[in-house]
Amino acid sequence: MARIFDVVEYPSEMADEIVHRFPETGVADLRFGSQVIVREAQRAVFFRDGHALDVLGPGRHTISTANVPLLTDLLGRAFGDRTPFTAEVYFVSMREFADRKWGTPQPIFVRNPGMGLGLALLQGFGTYSFQVRDPQQFVTQIVGAQGMYRTADIENRLRTMLLSKLQDLLGETAAKVDVTALIGLTEELGAGVRAKAQDDFAAIGLTLKSFYIANLKPSEKSAEELRAMGVLDMDTYTRLQAADAMRDAAQNPSGGAGLTAGIGAGMGIGNVLSQSLQSQGQPQGGGGSSTGAPVIPAVMTPSEAAAILKVSEEDVLAAINAGDLKARKIGSAFRISKEALEEFLKG
Repeated sequence: MARIFDVVEYPSEMADEIVHRFPETGVADLRFGSQVIVREAQRAVFFRDGHALDVLGPGRHTISTANVPLLTDLLGRAFGDRTPFTAEVYFVSMREFADRKWGTPQPIFVRNPGMGLGLALLQGFGTYSFQVRDPQQFVTQIVGAQGMYRTADIENRLRTMLLSKLQDLLGETAAKVDVTALIGLTEELGAGVRAKAQDDFAAIGLTLKSFYIANLKPSEKSAEELRAMGVLDMDTYTRLQAADAMRDAAQNPSGGAGLTAGIGAGMGIGNVLSQSLQSQGQPQGGGGSSTGAPVIPAVMTPSEAAAILKVSEEDVLAAINAGDLKARKIGSAFRISKEALEEFLKG
């Protein structure tokens, strides 16, 4: 004979558990007169035959036609008010689930007009918290028949929703302020994401209680990593490689031009090329030249070297191919260091 549960309760609540089904598998045999005990930070959603019948708040509830009126319609009165019947009770935690982590797995593109390539890549991380707003809606739409539902079961979905709103907000804000100012607006951006995401959370029976940005900064991804991720076209990739090589040559004149893994692809992705090109126009060794002699930059293209040598670009390329002039090939383009050109001039 099946056991009839006279008392249904779930006193033990794990820290990361949102919903616990009673029983975890199968159904419980209950009857009118059985009691359901709901704790202060809980709500109990009463189900039978896949139908949500009622939500019980904190306290001791006796199952009757009065507090679960829809049950009467499902069961009828063929066997009287104490008829055993099967049902499930979902205990839903109503506490705030705080200090959940979020982060940008890939950099977020934003426009950065007037600076270098005109774009920036940002990465950030922080915390958020949420709470169940509508227990019946959450169980019906999200939990289904699972015996236990934890934060880990829904966190990927919530983070995706939040990052989508953050990306939209960063794009909107970057159209009004430059990236340097945008990075300082973490409190305003956090409030904006919270406002944007509320409807999406409410649609599954939740409330977004808080969203904090702990850090927002330029991405440290290299040009090679960004290209592998499919976020750079070949033209932008080649220009960034060249800018990286120029920067390294300027920082290490004796070492020539080499690629590095940290090109600073956030604000730097918008500045590194322009800064490197601007540095070519600066006099070497301090002070300007009063003689009008050409200033040799740290790194140059074949056409720039040709202008200094007062020959054609074809003559420079011929010298490179012959091995007389040392150059570093980046993609399909050559870059020549100041030292290599001076060595060539010495003969």
